Amino acid sequence: MREAAFAKWLDLRTSATLRREVSSFDPDVALAFMNRAADRMPDGRHLKLARLGGFYDIKYYRRCDHLVCITHGIRRHVIGQGWPEERAHYIGNFAETDDAPAADRAAFDTPADAPLVFTPCRLHAAKAIDVLLRAVARLDGVYLWVAGDGPDRAALSALADELGVASRVRFLGWRVGTGAFFRAADVVAFPSRHEPFGTVSLEAWAYGKPLVTTDVDGPAELVRPDEDALMVPRDSVAELAAGLRRVIEDRGLAARLVAAGTARHRAEFTREICVRNYLTLFDRLR
Repeated sequence: MREAAFAKWLDLRTSATLRREVSSFDPDVALAFMNRAADRMPDGRHLKLARLGGFYDIKYYRRCDHLVCITHGIRRHVIGQGWPEERAHYIGNFAETDDAPAADRAAFDTPADAPLVFTPCRLHAAKAIDVLLRAVARLDGVYLWVAGDGPDRAALSALADELGVASRVRFLGWRVGTGAFFRAADVVAFPSRHEPFGTVSLEAWAYGKPLVTTDVDGPAELVRPDEDALMVPRDSVAELAAGLRRVIEDRGLAARLVAAGTARHRAEFTREICVRNYLTLFDRLR
């Protein structure tokens, strides 16, 4: 395996490295996963594909033959920019679980019997952790674990202090594995303001946890409200707090959401299904 810099400016080595590696391997299909890789896609006998995980500008993908979009919304987005409909395809993401046991709540100064909400995310305004903190402030006795880091870490810590919930909030920092935290939680919250897809939804289903999410692009396309998740309006503190309270207090509702979410994951969003979908597409296009 070779690494390339993919620098923005004055980078002549990355394109040369990609040409050399693709020529040596001589694939039938080459698949790029990010803008810069697609923009440097080498020519050759191979079919050139790129995977899009967001609402990107198709100017980066002009060297590609086909685009694979992880949501129908992203597919509509690229077609709307002029990409040929017959060369835009949908294949969803997948989520897997790890083998980690549930995290010890005592190690994070969290009572064993306290309702626990968990969310993994980058600490950025798009993820709306500020809204989640304000919602938790309305829920007496509810604890919140947040796994991730980002530019808003200090501001969110300060907001937790200001709201008087710092004693019930744990900022866990960046974590390579989050399975232990999913397993320890009672509810998974996904309060984003902007989300092209949202693998957290799949992870909640894979770990068998009830999900409360917002009506942003990815979750709005993915989940079935009140069947496999609760969906609330983005940026609504009151609605998010009410949704979390419903799931925490109504165990029958939580169990129904988990059962439906688990079934969705097994039927549509496992690694095996995703790989099979890609291989089927490759075979069809070659």
